[in-house]
Amino acid sequence: MKRMSMTTIIVIAMLLGIGVGGTAHALIADTVMQQHFAHYLSIGSTIFLRLIKMIIAPLVFSTLVVGIGHMSDAASVGRVGAKAMIWFVAASLFSLTLGMVLVNLFGPGLGMHRLQGVATSPVATAGMSLDSFVKHIVPDSVFRAMTDNEILQIVVFSVFFGIACASMPEKARVVMEWTESLSHIILKVTGYVMMLAPVAVFCAMAATITTNGLSVLINYGKFMGEFYIALFLLWCALIAAAFLILGRPARRLVSLMREPFLLAFSTASSEAAYPLMLDQLSRFPISRRISSFVLPLGYSFNLDGTMMYCTFASIFIAQAYDISLPWSTQIIMLLTLMLTSKGVAGIPRASLVVIAATLSQFKLPEEGVLLILGIDTFLDMGRSATNVVGNSLATAVVAKWEGQLPSEPAQPVKG
Repeated sequence: MKRMSMTTIIVIAMLLGIGVGGTAHALIADTVMQQHFAHYLSIGSTIFLRLIKMIIAPLVFSTLVVGIGHMSDAASVGRVGAKAMIWFVAASLFSLTLGMVLVNLFGPGLGMHRLQGVATSPVATAGMSLDSFVKHIVPDSVFRAMTDNEILQIVVFSVFFGIACASMPEKARVVMEWTESLSHIILKVTGYVMMLAPVAVFCAMAATITTNGLSVLINYGKFMGEFYIALFLLWCALIAAAFLILGRPARRLVSLMREPFLLAFSTASSEAAYPLMLDQLSRFPISRRISSFVLPLGYSFNLDGTMMYCTFASIFIAQAYDISLPWSTQIIMLLTLMLTSKGVAGIPRASLVVIAATLSQFKLPEEGVLLILGIDTFLDMGRSATNVVGNSLATAVVAKWEGQLPSEPAQPVKG
């Protein structure tokens, strides 16, 4: 008998949660009793959320160090790496900015009026001095930063550590092997934690609907629809950039990326499409010397769909809790996500880790991640497919800048 996919299980858990929550809301008339029942239901989702927070520090450290440390392999093609990073930064800023603008324009979380589990407090941004800002970013102890899940401080240390490893590849070889093994182990642990997602989805949906009723589903539908509108606009922008830079061959690139796009969409993992992307890009044709370097780099630094989702979801949660975020705070959040949204490709729904870290970083209610947990699997399909579009375009653009593309694609090049 064929096993059900995780997506199917999550959908079933979500529907069961809706049914249980709707029944409880109808049968329990007293508001206080509803809240007590929802509190006990939410224990399962609380456990899941704490496990997510548990893996934030080692996941960020290991994936960033491995990504930066392996850049020493590309010493002979440093020019290619520099051009790729220029594109990655530009594409990342565009994706994050587009997500921030559209979520403010659509306002999908407005009207939900969620109450925080602890005392409500607005995000403290006023009066932040330059001195406190620097202390918040630069760690005085990496161990304290990891203990407190200070994500920016972990990123700063990881960048220095990765650059040091890249500058002395022979002496750092054992350390890099250990760190890479650590990254694989932590990703495996993340996979184990994500196996609890159906339980967390059931508990989160049941608890939410018990206290709010079925009317809250309108907000979820609105959020999903508006996010896919945002993704569609991002796809249009990326494809337009492809035609602007590549010219007529961009049409062939779009056609070749159709299969990897659908594979990433159906599996909700852009890494699942990686081997097929390499093969399709060689048919474009792009030299394997370029694609085998730019694609892995893009999987750490160029996750366009994931980055848009992180801004969209984080601000949606703030809207749901009636927390007003000034533009200055949103811009700081955007720049923070430029760093914290790296290294999450390959595991479905791992962007929940980034969102949880962002909520904690900006003193937003961390339980807000449970609002999107039930529908995250549907959103993950779209953003994973978007990552495929962004990385295939980035590889083709770098190849174009390197003069590796003929005016009209001919036979596959294995370079």
